[in-house]
Amino acid sequence: MDRITGVQPSRGRNVLLAILTLAGLSAPHAASSQSGIPTDSSKAVPWEAPATTIIDAEERSFRSGDATLSGTLYTPHGGTNLAAVVAFHGAQAPLRDTPLYSHLPHMLAPLGIAVFVFDRRGSGRSGGKLQGADYAALADDGIAAQKMLAGDRRIDPARIGFWGLSQGGWIALLAAERSPSAAFAISVSAPLTSPEPQMLFAIANSLRIKGYPEAEIDAALNARKAVAAYYRGETGRPPAQAALDGILDRPWFDLTYLPRALTDPKTSRWPREMAHDPMPIVRGVKIPALVLFGARDPWIPVQTSIDRIGTITAERPNIEWAVIAGADHTMSTGNPPIEQVDPHYMGDDGPDSPEYFARVADWLSRHGMTAKSATPRPGG
Repeated sequence: MDRITGVQPSRGRNVLLAILTLAGLSAPHAASSQSGIPTDSSKAVPWEAPATTIIDAEERSFRSGDATLSGTLYTPHGGTNLAAVVAFHGAQAPLRDTPLYSHLPHMLAPLGIAVFVFDRRGSGRSGGKLQGADYAALADDGIAAQKMLAGDRRIDPARIGFWGLSQGGWIALLAAERSPSAAFAISVSAPLTSPEPQMLFAIANSLRIKGYPEAEIDAALNARKAVAAYYRGETGRPPAQAALDGILDRPWFDLTYLPRALTDPKTSRWPREMAHDPMPIVRGVKIPALVLFGARDPWIPVQTSIDRIGTITAERPNIEWAVIAGADHTMSTGNPPIEQVDPHYMGDDGPDSPEYFARVADWLSRHGMTAKSATPRPGG
């Protein structure tokens, strides 16, 4: 078992500590006197005091279907009767040590909540193949991790839930629907539209932020619509291929996320993936669920998403949602737009929005997931 020193904290770490104090949430007492939140140096300084929470990290492997998957379990040192979170991945961030996920143990361990982050199938130290795995298969991987955690004597099997960002937010909700014993789900920056309108929204924003004129944006969107119509069986191949050929040499072609050559719709995953509507899944979630969006997210149509979820909140009081002021797709508030629309930056930084931290901490506390018996230290 190791300390958490292998994971770098996100830049929102100091905000986290302030949020926990302001929220009046006490951290579980730790018997050890070592520092639980890592710094840039492991060398102690003369003025350092013992931290209240120490975070232990340990490697865990588990089986899901035909694959053995590997991840890291983070727990507050000495903690018992812990709630736990299984983290699902954004499409561009399949590895456990991606900075995008490092805020989770720092935020949740002081609240008495364990965190399990694993390498997505076919990535890192996890076996199996991503190719051919649909959303249900990825959700089942997380459910298998949930079952593995339920066997840990430190963890309360009745208080294990899911967290996911972007595509992972969809999968967290799907896992919550599929698992009969899940306790909660937190979905962050997952559009509540199907992928095709979401991609049109994102492509237009990406080109606009990069300075392309509206005529070029229209050309990109029209080509995308033509290819989508072909894969839906609404048009033949020649007009779709012509539309595609017409933009192959444009400097922004890669920003359309289109193939350079069309394939057979009968064997392509495009029709099924682009038509995926998450709303039936949301309606099917019976456990507490928190759905969060960033007010300045250029990747997903937030207004359309909240319009859609607003139609079911009366019949699904277990579902809460919020739009986080100033936050982008990764719940960061300081990234320039040009970086926000570059998928290579997607996992490079964790959330730093104080409102995001506060809402998650408050919601988990209200639903009984924070430490039940923790008390402040004398004088704290």
